[in-house]
Amino acid sequence: MAKVYWPYFDPEYENLSTRINPPSVSIDNTSCKECTLVKVDSMNKPGILLEVVQVLTDLDLTITKAYISSDGGWFMDVFHVTDQQGNKVTDSKTIDYIEKVLGPKGHASASQNTWPGKRVGVHSLGDHTSIEIIARDRPGLLSEISAVLADLHFNVVAAEAWTHNRRIACVLYVNDNETSRAVEDAERLSAMEEQLNLVLRGCEQEDEKVARTSLSIGSTHVDRRLHQMLFADRDYEAVTTKLDGSTSPGLDPKITVEHCEEKGYSVISVSCEDRAKLMFDIVCTLTDMQYIVFHATISSNGPHASQEYFIRHKDGCTLDSEGEKERVIKCLEAAIHRRVSEGWSLELCAKDRVGLLSEVTRILREHGLSVTRAGVTTVGEQAVNVFYVRDASGNPVDVKTIEALRGEIGHSMMINVKNKVPSRRGKEEGQAGTGGGWAKTSFFFGNLLEKLLP
Repeated sequence: MAKVYWPYFDPEYENLSTRINPPSVSIDNTSCKECTLVKVDSMNKPGILLEVVQVLTDLDLTITKAYISSDGGWFMDVFHVTDQQGNKVTDSKTIDYIEKVLGPKGHASASQNTWPGKRVGVHSLGDHTSIEIIARDRPGLLSEISAVLADLHFNVVAAEAWTHNRRIACVLYVNDNETSRAVEDAERLSAMEEQLNLVLRGCEQEDEKVARTSLSIGSTHVDRRLHQMLFADRDYEAVTTKLDGSTSPGLDPKITVEHCEEKGYSVISVSCEDRAKLMFDIVCTLTDMQYIVFHATISSNGPHASQEYFIRHKDGCTLDSEGEKERVIKCLEAAIHRRVSEGWSLELCAKDRVGLLSEVTRILREHGLSVTRAGVTTVGEQAVNVFYVRDASGNPVDVKTIEALRGEIGHSMMINVKNKVPSRRGKEEGQAGTGGGWAKTSFFFGNLLEKLLP
């Protein structure tokens, strides 16, 4: 039998174009009075837009405008960004980091780089075990999950949980209480997984999708992973309603899909209420659905956002069938709604210890509160937690309940309480809590970390 000789490919050839034409990034604080311009030029490659947007959003920067062009072999983007307070980006550490990660030395591995002040959003927590949970949501579920981990002496160093359409997706980073290292004991991990699955099965009905717990080994960006988990769980198939059970046409995004005959693109237009990380959520979803963004225009005008994407499937096809268009619209609507949280938010800061998350979520449960979204991170010896809460029926929480909660836990930890109302009813209102009253509760950890880091 004749031998088959496969052609030889130099492993360095794939990086040749990047070496010949290295990516460049420039930070411009002079061209625009209101914002900083981040300009990125690079060889085009799959997923590059998501990588760049991910870097900017992980730094808690707000993208007010963007112009994307990547048709052909070159990628050219201009982002108009501000910090959380709406000011230009002038911090030298932030600017240096953007130039390093998106520039010639760091661009190829942008998604793996870490930011010193960012502990949730990227895998920068050191030695840990990642746990992924997907299940039907119910009041007190997060409390039960954290109680199981505390009983087994697992310390939760970071976590993030989203709820949408009666489903919950949660990613937790845990380590051993005694060693502060990742848990490698197979029997111990199996026992943890079994107990967590027992808790999850208790909230599933026979006609519901199966809940599951899994141990994660990869290093996928946590926000992207939550999108992937809920997408795989087909949460987009349910009818989106407000947390109090009523429909919300005023807040529903308006999404259309049209065909551009001249260039052979499908054009997706999104019009909705603006919020933090909106562009990331949309680009993340399109990327995971195997669509490539060739051109895009992003703009925001006050509370309103308008985004337009020229896309094709990775196989070169456009969205031709009505079924495919409808599916993309539903998936984008779900991606936009997953991160939206109205009502009371609680920011808590205390000395980290095993069982702290279990204790806090137990207190929330005892006050009849249900967690709709949560973020947990650890900075040194300090644990910083953010919870969005509703009552057990999904309705807004009574002020008296919030005050009682503040009185119970305010003596042992810093607490800030804010009430976010929809923009159609007015601007965000809130009350400063004990501990100094942090500036924002839009799920940015930047301000909190600044108070904790030296």
